[in-house]
Amino acid sequence: MTLTPETFELVIDRGVAEITLNRPERLNALTFEVYRELASTFLALEIPAVRAIVITGKGRGFCSGGDVEGIIAQLFERGAEGLLEFTRVTGRLIQNIVEVKRPVIAAVNGIAVGAGAVIAAACDLRIASESAKFGYIFPRVGLSGADMGASYLLPKLVGRGRASELLLFGEVIDAPTALSFGLVNRVVPADEVLPLARAWAQKLAAGPRFANSMTKRMLESEGGMSLSEAIEAEAQAQALCMAHGDFREAYEANQQKRKPKFAGAPELES
Repeated sequence: MTLTPETFELVIDRGVAEITLNRPERLNALTFEVYRELASTFLALEIPAVRAIVITGKGRGFCSGGDVEGIIAQLFERGAEGLLEFTRVTGRLIQNIVEVKRPVIAAVNGIAVGAGAVIAAACDLRIASESAKFGYIFPRVGLSGADMGASYLLPKLVGRGRASELLLFGEVIDAPTALSFGLVNRVVPADEVLPLARAWAQKLAAGPRFANSMTKRMLESEGGMSLSEAIEAEAQAQALCMAHGDFREAYEANQQKRKPKFAGAPELES
């Protein structure tokens, strides 16, 4: 696809791709079209011009999940095959967020429930507004809490016990509780959420893209390894990083007492 989405906003600037869900009147609820376009966009952002990604929502919501009128009502008209087709589409979005080689930051400006909470969990870093709320509310509507990869992602973030609590009860938690659970990295005032997310993204964009992508890959792949397997995987990954030009650039920059200019990094304001 081209990087001109129709169902949300996308801006690429100085190595950072910023995605803004743009249905504020519906708390940025997702439609069939948004799901598909978001999933394909994360694949399309695998380009040299993008070194980090931020996703946020317009208005007072990050994402309130699937649109009740635009999706839920229509699902009752589908048979088993059509329902499975839909659930696979939603899961593909999460898989693409996790597998994109660029680090992804969720700037959670407000309510993040259902699919919105899973999208946040799929990101590498999460910054939440003091007024943000999180809820894996699937049990409230008679669905399994294990949706879109939630039962895979959450135990890695908050542990099995907390994940079970969130996915079985489906209760909505506030930002301080999310921080205490380890679900988010930072909680800041509302007007600081996006600026901090952008600052983190620009810092990542100025860093070593190859090494950052390797870190993300190792964090994802080592969970199922033994210690010896993980050490060997990291040995091979680090050897590849040492053979990359960014390693020498960092050394020479240190010797010359200057900031390193990693391959392809944009010129950022100091």
